[in-house]
Amino acid sequence: MDLNKKILDQLVELMQRDGLDRLRVRVGDLDVDLRMTPPKSHDAASSPPPPPHAHATAAAPQTHTERRDEAPPNVRKVLAPLVGVFYRAPAPNAPVFVNVGDTVSEGQVLCILEAMKLMNEIVSEYDGRVVKICMNDADLASLHQELFWIET
Repeated sequence: MDLNKKILDQLVELMQRDGLDRLRVRVGDLDVDLRMTPPKSHDAASSPPPPPHAHATAAAPQTHTERRDEAPPNVRKVLAPLVGVFYRAPAPNAPVFVNVGDTVSEGQVLCILEAMKLMNEIVSEYDGRVVKICMNDADLASLHQELFWIET
């Protein structure tokens, strides 16, 4: 696995979004150990950021509150059952599985989450209409992150 800036940024974003203070990823002979350290309240603004370690250590950003949209009572959320890269289509040039406004049936494939080079099909648990797609193609989905809203 080639660790590029995009993958590293996605891992740091995952840590920030889920409030993780450490994330360790091993793929083959590559071992990445990311650690977040909270800023010290009295001298966070005056102290320089810590130097990066050999295992790619990142400093925690300023905390912010992330407001989740509230779904209407007749809308069910499809959540990511695992951490993985979100894909709307089975292949780069293939049509997407679903679009906003499409009617879906229980068991119908909505997307793919790629984890450890395995393609995991995510299926609808509901019959209904897709009213929101919460992820962009090729974004890293965290565990239990909203993927779709389905109006039942």
